[in-house]
Amino acid sequence: MKRTSRFILAGIGIFLSIAFIAIKFKQNPIESKILSYEVDLKKQDLQLYWKNDAGEIIGSLGNLKTYVESKNRILLFAMNGGMYLRDQRPQGLFIQNFETYTLIDTSSGNGNFYLKPNGVFYITDKNTPIICMSTNFIERETIKFATQSGPMLVIDGQIHPEFKEGSTNVNIRNGVGILPNNKVIFAITKEPINLFDFATYFQSIGCKNALYLDGYVSRMYLPQKNWIQTDGNFGVMIGVTK
Repeated sequence: MKRTSRFILAGIGIFLSIAFIAIKFKQNPIESKILSYEVDLKKQDLQLYWKNDAGEIIGSLGNLKTYVESKNRILLFAMNGGMYLRDQRPQGLFIQNFETYTLIDTSSGNGNFYLKPNGVFYITDKNTPIICMSTNFIERETIKFATQSGPMLVIDGQIHPEFKEGSTNVNIRNGVGILPNNKVIFAITKEPINLFDFATYFQSIGCKNALYLDGYVSRMYLPQKNWIQTDGNFGVMIGVTK
């Protein structure tokens, strides 16, 4: 009788475990298509990069790895940042180490960058991460790093109003959000998805605001998760080193 009871209890345990996993997957099936990395700015060194010490555009994640290693640093994570022009100049605002290299762009145009509202991801001198709409951005001397891109993915907890559920406009995409614990989360899709689904991911993990960084060209370097992409020909890049 005791053996039967143990079998029953074991069976119930297995059933509940399977049910929990199924429910979790059902709640956020998009998560299986996403690779992410969380950064605690109070403990980790995150910087935005564009040019090396000789004034040359770094360009690829591989070149960025070589560059930081020349500074006796180890590259833990890297990703392309905001959008860039054909000559690899940052499109819109770029601030690096408190110096403004390019100004914010609030004009209209074609492409994802101009799918209003677009936004800015920036870090203050207190290592506080902020994502805001470009129209709400105020440049201050206390801003250490900033990159502009677009469109916003999540705005005050709501998905960008122009995104359509079930859209067939799919692509590899990367973006950044701020979690409820004030950590920064960077994400890239492992397969092409639409903007609505990508925004849904950030919304589902509690990001009140999230920003799209780029699409087809997106790359991530994350050896911790055996994701090692070192190519690319970017403008601004984001890196975490130790």
